[in-house]
Amino acid sequence: MGTREKKRILVIDDDPDFLDYISIVLSSNGYEVLTASNVEDGLAKMRTLLPNLVIADVMLSYSLEGWTISREMFSDPRLRKIPLLMVSAIVSKEDVGLFPSEEEGRVDAFLRKPVDPSTLLERISELLGNTSQAKEE
Repeated sequence: MGTREKKRILVIDDDPDFLDYISIVLSSNGYEVLTASNVEDGLAKMRTLLPNLVIADVMLSYSLEGWTISREMFSDPRLRKIPLLMVSAIVSKEDVGLFPSEEEGRVDAFLRKPVDPSTLLERISELLGNTSQAKEE
């Protein structure tokens, strides 16, 4: 099959400890990791580097800025197909009303903080279409 291309993941979060943690987990599992600490930097890196996946926090420096990322990705044909994994300490069934509709943006998966490394890696594998790991329900 040839050399496997390293998948590039962009992580957008304003918490430097979270960025360090996720970077260690992802890079130690063979992913190329890019980071951004705000929406503007994240979108700029997205547009120039076209990552294979984006992980973004719902709550950045301003309330619910993660949805700005989702809307911008959804409205840009070059970014629309990049899977978006949203992370947040507020993700719960009760918070569903805070999330945008399909017409406003798109989120492919949610994970609650603190993020469990094995769950994170499993979700990334699913979003990237890696079928090498059989999923048992």
